[in-house]
Amino acid sequence: MRKLDRRLIVGGAGALAGLGAALLAYARYVEPFRWDITEIELAIAGLDPAFDGYRIAHLSDFHVDSVTTYERLYEVATIANEWNPDLYALTGDFVTAGKSFDASALTAILAAMRAPDGKLAVLGNHDRRGHLHVVRKALADGSVSELDNSVVTVTRGDAVLHIGGVNSFYRRQARLDQVLAKLPDEGTALLLAHEPDFADVAAPTQRFALQLSGHAHGGQVRIPYFTRFGLPMYGERYISGLKLVGDMLLYVSRGLGMTSAPIRFNCPPEIVLITLKV
Repeated sequence: MRKLDRRLIVGGAGALAGLGAALLAYARYVEPFRWDITEIELAIAGLDPAFDGYRIAHLSDFHVDSVTTYERLYEVATIANEWNPDLYALTGDFVTAGKSFDASALTAILAAMRAPDGKLAVLGNHDRRGHLHVVRKALADGSVSELDNSVVTVTRGDAVLHIGGVNSFYRRQARLDQVLAKLPDEGTALLLAHEPDFADVAAPTQRFALQLSGHAHGGQVRIPYFTRFGLPMYGERYISGLKLVGDMLLYVSRGLGMTSAPIRFNCPPEIVLITLKV
């Protein structure tokens, strides 16, 4: 009986070890390469009918590295382009702090993105640490307009749609007061903010119908009771998906890349394609 018990224990331990190795291999070599394409329609309060059906490709958290390669990101750009977006909204962390990257290759990926109303971006916390000037040059060379606490207005005849953007809240560079000072009193307004928890600042102004964010990577490894311990500051309340904060909609992308460890589990990378509706 004792020998049988030992065999059961050893066999059970071996099975658990094998399962753990299989799950780790999946999290490292399978899920990070499975793009989820999320297509959603959002009813926007006060949206001018001229913008009914307006398409926004929302991409976030590239974190270019040996896993989220330039080749992989070019594939993302190809997928998004085939959807024929009117506008690209890029919500930061193009690179990872402390890691080198090829600025010219990043520029080429950004330049490959096509939308008639252009490409708008805000910086993330990683972009501002060590690589700020190089990232900004890559954005400019890729024909991406950075919203540095500023506003851009898209027009359809006399109709307007305002898109504001704040710099990194994590790095204490977000100046919503500057955005509001530049924002016209009339017309629907959207906000790009890298950190999703900034919604608690933006929503009370009652000026923005929708905020787009990233930063939290959806938790990156989604395991009950475990995920919350790995969440970044200002990405702890709103982790992924569609939320309602006050009267403002918030969509938090799970992003494309990874930090800390090159793994994803129960949380595949995400390409978000948003259609605005009246």
